Amino acid sequence: MSKMTKISRRTALGAAAAAPAALAAPLYAQGVRQLRMVTSWPSALAILDGSARRAAQNITDLSDGRLQVEVFSAGQLVGPFDVHDAVADGRAELYHSADYYFQGKHRAFNFFTSVPLGLLMTEMHGWLAFGGGQELWNELGARFGVRTIACGGTGVQMGGWFNEPIRSVDDFSDLTMRIPGLGGAVLRELGAETVTTPAGAIVDALFDGQINALEWVGPNDDLAFGFPKLLATYIFPGFQEPGTVSGLGIGLELWNQLDPRDQAVIETAAAMENSLACSQYYAGNGHALSQMLMEFGTQPTKLPEEVFDRLAEVAYRVRASVAEDDDLGRRINESFLAYQRGLMEWNASTFAAYFARRDIAIPVFDETF
Repeated sequence: MSKMTKISRRTALGAAAAAPAALAAPLYAQGVRQLRMVTSWPSALAILDGSARRAAQNITDLSDGRLQVEVFSAGQLVGPFDVHDAVADGRAELYHSADYYFQGKHRAFNFFTSVPLGLLMTEMHGWLAFGGGQELWNELGARFGVRTIACGGTGVQMGGWFNEPIRSVDDFSDLTMRIPGLGGAVLRELGAETVTTPAGAIVDALFDGQINALEWVGPNDDLAFGFPKLLATYIFPGFQEPGTVSGLGIGLELWNQLDPRDQAVIETAAAMENSLACSQYYAGNGHALSQMLMEFGTQPTKLPEEVFDRLAEVAYRVRASVAEDDDLGRRINESFLAYQRGLMEWNASTFAAYFARRDIAIPVFDETF
């Protein structure tokens, strides 16, 4: 941790957390419904926080002002991991988060954010819309009084930040790593200690020595949080979150009270984010990775094949174990796996073959081309 001593917490994070605020209950008057959206994101996360705010504004605009949505970043109304409970018990009407944060309620929530060696984001949207995934998500959420739909996300994620390269599986036993979801369960099986630290507390956790490794999203957010100043090794590929989806949750009782027009407004605003947020991350990640190289000399380090193979072996077993929790966990796991298997031939014949060749030798043309 000696690399951290010259960097202040404020400099590393680049923004201070917003102070909690006292809020009034929603008002209903003249056909206008006031809705509070709580999120798991600090305002410093320009894309995730911005995605939540854009979805909220689009709900307001598309409803011609019938649904007025006010957004509260993590900690302003409830804690970042309390948003699901807050919507379920009526302290807020909407949340924007990642449902794997709620795996303490049911481990199957992981499948609706991202699971190790799982689906890419476009594949996730296909499973949800056309593979029975949304119906299973509805069934799971109904147990807890919430209905959730996909609303943006980060796409594929990097493997994380470490003090030293990971050269063998034994190196995981030296880690106390910030990593949520089933990815954390995989690393625990390989000897690591893991914690699920909220985004706004990761930098403090590094400075305080609570963690010595972390995964977050990718270059765009990692650069904003100052991780290249704090840890020397940036690992790829990530195994833990190949297609992370954000969720827009709404209290089930409120959802059932809305007329079909306003339900469609919320679904449309969420669907817009499924394209916009991921596209914004792709654009930001490419630029930020180049900036890391130029400013900090960050060179992503590839995991050895044997290490990734071991991660994959454990990951598939951890994923499958969700089926042992109860019948719903079994059906979610089986549906997800069947959809993933159904894409294997297509992916091998198209995307995998194409990506293997596309960037080998991009031609350089002069300005007159």
